[in-house]
Amino acid sequence: QVQLVESGGGLVQAGGSLRLSCAASGSIFSINAMGWYRQPPGKQRELVATITSGNSTNYADSVKGRFTISRDNAKNTVYLQMNSLKPEDTAVYYCNADVLLRSYRSMVYWGKGTLVTVSP
Repeated sequence: QVQLVESGGGLVQAGGSLRLSCAASGSIFSINAMGWYRQPPGKQRELVATITSGNSTNYADSVKGRFTISRDNAKNTVYLQMNSLKPEDTAVYYCNADVLLRSYRSMVYWGKGTLVTVSP
C-alpha cells in the first residue's frame, strides 16, 4: 500500500504565502503524475495543479502566476508554493499520485488533506 501525507496548511492573511508538501511512502516502484486538488467549503473538489514525472506542469486558471507545483523524485514528494493568497483560496487541499507499485500495478492514491484558510 501507499500513503500520502500532506503538511504545511494553516491560517494566513490575504497576500501571504504558504508551502504545502505531500510525501508518498510505501510499496512504490515509481510515481507518474502528481497533483494538488482543493475543495472549498460547500463546493466540489477542483484541480489546482499537476506535474508529470518529466516535470511538465498544468495549472487551473485561478492560480496561474501565483502557485507553483514542483516535485522531488528522490523523496517521492510534491510541493505547492502558494503566493499572493486570496480568501477564495480557502479550502482543504489534497494531493494525489499515480503510482506504479512494486507489483507493477498502477493505482491512484489520495492524501487526507490539509486545511488552508486565508483571512481577508
